[in-house]
Amino acid sequence: MIDLDFLQSLIQAIDASGLDSLELERGGTRIKLSKTPPTAVAMAAPVAVAQAAPAALPQAVVAGAETVAETAAPPSDLIEIKSPMVGTFYLSPAPDAPPYTEVGAGVSPGDTLCIIEAMKLMNELEAEVSGVIQEICVDNGDPVEFGQVLYRLSAS
Repeated sequence: MIDLDFLQSLIQAIDASGLDSLELERGGTRIKLSKTPPTAVAMAAPVAVAQAAPAALPQAVVAGAETVAETAAPPSDLIEIKSPMVGTFYLSPAPDAPPYTEVGAGVSPGDTLCIIEAMKLMNELEAEVSGVIQEICVDNGDPVEFGQVLYRLSAS
């Protein structure tokens, strides 16, 4: 978690500089600050932070987060498959085996999509709907959280 004083110092630094945006990764947390409002909705975390503790953040950050929330695009027609548990995401049953699925592949209910390793147990995640894989949102071997989007499918 990022220290609020550190975040405020970053905001002050970018305000005082000629930079328009700054992106930083520290301790597994990624921060992106920008003077210009984003056009795409990729900033859900600042909105949540601003809603959770608006008094603790500079007014410019709160206003920017509210703007992002107001200009959010409507949800797409893609079906999101989310992680049912915390663990490690694997695309294939073994390092040298082909992946269960890939972008552009069709899946049906019961098809294995991936493995999530949790506490040394290998849990196969099966598709519950039919569709075509449009996006794999996690890299092989990455840790995943409960509810994190793993795949996006278009209905078939």
